[in-house]
Order: sequence, then C-alpha cells, then structure tokens
Amino acid sequence: MGSRDGSGTGEASVGDTRAKSAALWGLVGGFAFLALAQGYRLVAGGDLPVSFAGLAAIAAGIAVASGGIAYVTEHRLRAKRRT
Repeated sequence: MGSRDGSGTGEASVGDTRAKSAALWGLVGGFAFLALAQGYRLVAGGDLPVSFAGLAAIAAGIAVASGGIAYVTEHRLRAKRRT
C-alpha cells in the first residue's frame, strides 16, 4: 500500500502532518476556552453574559484562530529546531 502522495513509503507528507497538528492545536484551544468558561461559572456562581450558543461560537472562533496560528508558525519553529 502506498501513501496518498504516491511515494510508496507509507509516510504522511509534511503538509498533512502540519495540518493535522494545527487542527489538534485548534481543538485544544477551543476546549480550553470552554473549560475556562465552565470553571468561571462554577467558581463565580453566576451566569456569563453570553448564551450557550454564544460560548460555542466564541470557542469555534478561538479554535480557528489557534489552529491558524499553529499552522503558520510551526514551520518557523521547526526551522529553528524548537519542536
């Protein structure tokens, strides 16, 4: 079985790995925001000024932003051998 890029080595290309890593960092960012919001609601005991749908929209925005930032900066960190 060959890989998707046709090289036959079975390894994922750098672009695929970079995109998967960025997507996972995006998920981490989104879920971290939701955990922070839930912690605030538990500690403060009140409601947030945003509905549940609003929290989901903000978390999605944070996930997209953190995933995009991870995708853009990963090659720079790899070039400096910091990953």
